[in-house]
Amino acid sequence: MSSQKSANLVATQDNKTSKENRHFADFNPNFWGDIFLSSLAEMVCFLYNIDAKAHVQYEALKQQVRRMLVISTDKPYQNLDIIDAIQRLGVAYHFEKEIEDALHIIYHHHCNNAQIDDDLYTASVRFRLLREYGFNVCCETFNKFIDEKGKFKESLISDVKGMLELYEAAHFQLHGETILKEALVFTMFHLKLAETTMDYPSLPRLVARSYIPIYEEYATYDKNLMKLVKLDFNMYNFEPHYTIARIFMTKVISLTSILDDIYDAYGTYEQLEIFTEAIQRWDINCIDQPPDYMKVWYSEVLNVYEEMEDLMSKEGKSYRVQFAIKAMKQQSQVYHAEAKWLHENYIPTMEEYMPIALVSCGYPLLTIASCVGMDDSITKETFISAFNDPKICRASNTICRLMSDIVSHKFEQERGHVSSAVECYMKQHGVSMQEAYNEFYKQINNA
Repeated sequence: MSSQKSANLVATQDNKTSKENRHFADFNPNFWGDIFLSSLAEMVCFLYNIDAKAHVQYEALKQQVRRMLVISTDKPYQNLDIIDAIQRLGVAYHFEKEIEDALHIIYHHHCNNAQIDDDLYTASVRFRLLREYGFNVCCETFNKFIDEKGKFKESLISDVKGMLELYEAAHFQLHGETILKEALVFTMFHLKLAETTMDYPSLPRLVARSYIPIYEEYATYDKNLMKLVKLDFNMYNFEPHYTIARIFMTKVISLTSILDDIYDAYGTYEQLEIFTEAIQRWDINCIDQPPDYMKVWYSEVLNVYEEMEDLMSKEGKSYRVQFAIKAMKQQSQVYHAEAKWLHENYIPTMEEYMPIALVSCGYPLLTIASCVGMDDSITKETFISAFNDPKICRASNTICRLMSDIVSHKFEQERGHVSSAVECYMKQHGVSMQEAYNEFYKQINNA
């Protein structure tokens, strides 16, 4: 929504409403302006003008890399490097079946040769890739790197490449895997992690962009793979088969951000009650009930979900949008619950707060929304499971909520905001702010 349009909408409210005591934050104007809109237009023009010769070369290079992934059963580890490089360079989405087939061979060879004598780099890459792709691989593979004192061997410190891989592998630890917990501490200390990780962003395409010059320096550097990566990066820049999912997700994020502002800052409690009821009914006939500025959001959310339902219906997947609508309704319910607490100056107990706050953090809604436009690997059972609060979702929600509350609660309380986990815990248990932080850091680590 443009700032001019927003201003016009606000201006239409009567004087009494416009002077309500709203909880505004004094944010600076958007630094980026409309730069991403113009960039999108340029990208579309570029994609329509890619010449046919580049496409032919692109397809030929994919076939060459695909052949590289066919490995022999007697030398199963020879392609760990190439699989790792393909993944880091952001083109693994072209070779999902080939990679999975190769990892199956590597996994079965590893299970049958548990005592194989390999170095830290190979053991770490193998462990990370297998666990990342869902194979049941044990952390005992790292026991060979422990000395007689039960510590990681000092000789490993000079193997920087191996240490970096061990650091990454350690992030795939499960509860109770002490050796991986110790591996993380060991590698963080010796690699001076605070400086090292700044060069390794976490988003796949950013990783690819930063990894290209690194890979070009490796002795195992493959020219055909690098040609494919550069063509892929320049031609598409994003996995094209996720386009529909990404567009819908972006719209939902934008709508949810505005919805959060309506409940947090602009809507009066009386308006929010009407607004929440309209969202629960999810009916265009309800559009006349909320104030004008809420009507814009309400109309747009109905349009966005209806458009997505039309797309999904063509594939027999309209049920997905129904789950997404249910998630958006749930989001408005928890926002309303928090608005009620603020309106009544009520500080809930942690038992009251967390069930609401774990949803209001937005992760449950976005988890559902992210699956709507995905491929056939996402089933109805996927959505049902997501709504049943699986462990991985609960852990993510807990980390998001508690970290957000720790970081933002002072600023939020200054402008007038519902109590965060910090205020709730301090009041319920009669402890200091720092004691509340310490407890939450424990919960975050345990999550």
